[in-house]
Amino acid sequence: MSATMICNGRVIDPANKRDEIADLLILNGKIADVSQLSTLNSQPEEIDARGLIVAPGLIDMHVHLREPGFSHKETIDSGARAAAAGGFTTVVCMPNTSPVPDNPGTIAWIKDRASAIACVNVLPTGAISKNLAGEELAPIGSLAQAGVVAITDDGHCVQNHEVMRRAVEYARMVGVPVLDHCQDYNLVGNGVVHEGYWSTLLGLPGWPAAGEEAIVMRNILLAELCGHHIHCQHISTAGSVRLLREARARGVKISGEVCPHHIALTDEAIQNFDTNYKVNPPLRSQTDVDALLEGIADGTLSVLCSDHAPHADFEKEVEFDAAPFGIIGLETELGLFLDLLVHKHRTIDIARLIEMYTVEPAGLLKIHAGTLSIGARADVTLIDPELDWTVKVGQFHSASRNSPFDGWKLKGRAVRTIVAGKTVWKL
Repeated sequence: MSATMICNGRVIDPANKRDEIADLLILNGKIADVSQLSTLNSQPEEIDARGLIVAPGLIDMHVHLREPGFSHKETIDSGARAAAAGGFTTVVCMPNTSPVPDNPGTIAWIKDRASAIACVNVLPTGAISKNLAGEELAPIGSLAQAGVVAITDDGHCVQNHEVMRRAVEYARMVGVPVLDHCQDYNLVGNGVVHEGYWSTLLGLPGWPAAGEEAIVMRNILLAELCGHHIHCQHISTAGSVRLLREARARGVKISGEVCPHHIALTDEAIQNFDTNYKVNPPLRSQTDVDALLEGIADGTLSVLCSDHAPHADFEKEVEFDAAPFGIIGLETELGLFLDLLVHKHRTIDIARLIEMYTVEPAGLLKIHAGTLSIGARADVTLIDPELDWTVKVGQFHSASRNSPFDGWKLKGRAVRTIVAGKTVWKL
């Protein structure tokens, strides 16, 4: 019998409304009652968590692992190790791979590959449409049976509202949420940066805020029409926050998430034409950043995630217009959110931050994770909220290096990641 006792830590378990200095016992990969200690034949391994936060294993529900098809950017193995180094025990991988997971066979391959080599829990999503083309629905019922936790065309956006409506109706029938990358192709056109002062000054094609907000509004209408949950990915504009706030107040089954780069940076960062600042949706104005912070503070934006999007060096080392969108985030997101939301802006407290990484995504995806309940799988993240550290991209576990945060000094990070009772990473 394997036993581990995490001692003297501040246990924050939002699922059970728990926040106290306590010990946590792990027996055979599960959370156990501390009273069971007396039944053990030998002393458990002890982890001193004095000064640390003992949290349920964190969940990142928006990650690109690039496998199958693009293993020069990232693999399930390297992405999982990056997740562990960021404090994450569960990641949800997006479907823009090759082949696209629009069939049960590809889902089975991803699950088998992950169970063989990943050091954290990797949960697949299925495509909404065949080949992410937005024209013909993927077999959503079969994908649900194959074990996807959600459907999404992330990286793409279904433009045909009728196709999207049918997808939401099928998703309701089989009980999986719909995640949507909100981008109106006609409004956005060939935009590469936020349409505003800096796009005009630099002569770069603009990506208007309305290009996101039009689809957020579409999703609100469809969630209301179909009576099923739609989750809007990587929200970046003040208008999107306002639309979500109003809809949620009416009881519409709609939610939104925010990524660290959309609150850590503004479009001012693009002035050196560094492609590591090129993301989709793009970095926005300070007004948008302020609205995102308000949305996090009042619960309009309920989930934190990375949109970890790895690209090889040679892909980013081109003209700004030609570079792919995306930055890596698994190893920096917790530090950025702790630094910005908890320490600097004091937008939320650390208990709410943990809730946005555990209870919120687990409830949305209907997965057994994000809790320290007795009998639950012992996925645990130990966090030092006061640790000062410097981001060193060259030391990352990810296979890619496309981060704009190299050299940033941050306060707070994960120091140990435990999956099913086993330490998979520690600082």
